[in-house]
Amino acid sequence: MLADPSIERVTIYDNLSRHNYNAFIGTLKLDHRFHFIEGDILDSRNLRKAVRNADAVFHLAAKVTTPFADQDAHLFEQVNHWGTAEVTYAVEESDVQRLVYLSSVSVYGSGEERKALGVQLNPKTFYGISKMRGEEHVRRLEDKVKTHIVRCGNVYGYNKSMRFDAVINKLLFEANFHGTINVHGSGEQHRPFIFIDTVSRHLHTILKDQSATGTINLVEHNYSINDIVEVLKELYPEMEMIFINNNMKLRELKVDTSTGNLADPAEGLAVLRDRLASFKKEFTF
Repeated sequence: MLADPSIERVTIYDNLSRHNYNAFIGTLKLDHRFHFIEGDILDSRNLRKAVRNADAVFHLAAKVTTPFADQDAHLFEQVNHWGTAEVTYAVEESDVQRLVYLSSVSVYGSGEERKALGVQLNPKTFYGISKMRGEEHVRRLEDKVKTHIVRCGNVYGYNKSMRFDAVINKLLFEANFHGTINVHGSGEQHRPFIFIDTVSRHLHTILKDQSATGTINLVEHNYSINDIVEVLKELYPEMEMIFINNNMKLRELKVDTSTGNLADPAEGLAVLRDRLASFKKEFTF
């Protein structure tokens, strides 16, 4: 969006609950089009003021505590469910023409079969349930504004405002600074993943697309934990692995990718290797 001159104004509305202030510092300067409002999506009055004159709203705010998504059910319910309801109420009372909601593949739950759009949702965690409820609020506005529900896989990759609780980022950090990673279960469990730059490009594409609406899976590859370990061993040959409950098979989740699952598995690992090699270069030591 920085290089898009057609965008006149960007307002960032955030309560800074993660205490991550990296977006406010650094060599990359945001120009006069960017504005920041410290606010909470549960604060109805301030939220309505913030979105009143917007053309499009990207709703990324959420309570996320991967991998501890079974803790603190009340916060998930309040922020992800009723917070999303407040966003839809504010959009409904504004001039907003497009609402983009970043949901999660966690709405599918788990299982051996690959999940595709249209299957019955069966979330297994409080987080997944709250994101499903959020989708219901967004879908209510389908006849009033252009709505997009984007079910993201596990996001990974270097960016200005890092999350190191996400599985790939976490393992890379541990490999780089500790020389040891912990693998829970057999490592054969799969998860759907999406690169952070791909997410950014897709959101910008949505802004420019005048026709498409609806729900999509934003997933590039389904990697097993052992796939990720294999790549990390190439980047860090001296790395050690500690297996915890290695006889236990953990939850399995594979999701149809945005490209229709045409990606070759070997090609997918090569892509992951290149991306993590670039990420590795960003560490200071």
